[in-house]
Amino acid sequence: MKPSSKIRVAVLYGGRSAEHEVSLQSASNVIKHLDPSRYEVIPIGIDKQGKWFLGKDVFANSLEQNVVSHLPGDGHAWFAPEWIGNPADGKHINEIMTYTAGAHFDVVFPVVHGTLCEDGTLQGLLEIAGLPFVGCAVLSSAIGMDKDVAKRLALSGGIRVAPYLVIKRNRWQHNREHYAKQIAEHLSYPVFVKPSNAGSSIGISKVKNASELEAAVDDALRFDTKILVEKGLNVIELEVAVLESLEENTDPIVSVVGEIRPSHEFYSYDAKYVDENGAQAFIPAPVSDAICEEARRMAKKLFETLECEGMARVDLFLNKDDNQIYFNEINTLPGFTKISMYPKLMEASGMSYSDLLTHLIQLAIKRHQLKSQLIRSCI
Repeated sequence: MKPSSKIRVAVLYGGRSAEHEVSLQSASNVIKHLDPSRYEVIPIGIDKQGKWFLGKDVFANSLEQNVVSHLPGDGHAWFAPEWIGNPADGKHINEIMTYTAGAHFDVVFPVVHGTLCEDGTLQGLLEIAGLPFVGCAVLSSAIGMDKDVAKRLALSGGIRVAPYLVIKRNRWQHNREHYAKQIAEHLSYPVFVKPSNAGSSIGISKVKNASELEAAVDDALRFDTKILVEKGLNVIELEVAVLESLEENTDPIVSVVGEIRPSHEFYSYDAKYVDENGAQAFIPAPVSDAICEEARRMAKKLFETLECEGMARVDLFLNKDDNQIYFNEINTLPGFTKISMYPKLMEASGMSYSDLLTHLIQLAIKRHQLKSQLIRSCI
């Protein structure tokens, strides 16, 4: 039996991605704003090897060290990926893979970013375990993480994207000259080189001429086996937060439009998380009502086209040269740090940080209840 009527929320943080450190900032903020009268928080840190460590002492140590690790003298992991399929460690797997009235928690809040965190892999584990979790499910998580696939689906829905080329590692290694020629002829410089599956602008370079291309592609390929080379537009960067409604047959909640104005050459990882003066956020964005209306319409359509659930932050480009809006990318587990745009946009739209977290948890539990009613056998 549960010791209290509080909902037990497992907050996952860390993770096996280059955005590990960003996740610690997000998780700290989420835990701070979860209503203590309604929720019992259980922090679970995932280290860079994929081992899971449970407890508030581990969380405090992780914040201090800026990396998830076990406490000195305590090497016990609560769960590790290599245990799957190993009978000797079945007792540990059962702790996380079983959801019963006596389980450790009622809902999982993944506050993790990047590869193996928001790309559908973690969501698949939680689906198999039968655990309610916040955010998009497997399909939309995987789509949102893959910039190439997301752009292809956006194009099929009639949404503009900047011209781009896809390069895969094995083909680049054998035919660099071919791709360099294609980029010069079909895109022209400057271009942005970016990993297809990565977030927080990790691995992204602005390439101004052909002499810079090879190093930028090689760098992006350190983070993913598929990369995008995208035509550089003269843009204003717009962001819109979208939140699934708790009401049946109701459109998602779409926030006011915000603008990010980086002081760096583009909105890089350093501009987002290292340099405290790396960017200015304008909420609402100082653009026309017509542009705001179109951006919000496009964000809603992308949320639905990409089969999103729970929440997503939609990043758009307003091209100054033709005054058209282009889809950049969608983030299915957006940042929740003190300076993150998603909670700021929702707050500017009338929903406080704590109310937003409660709404997301309620969505997770509701979705789990609906899925639990599905028939899994034809016998």
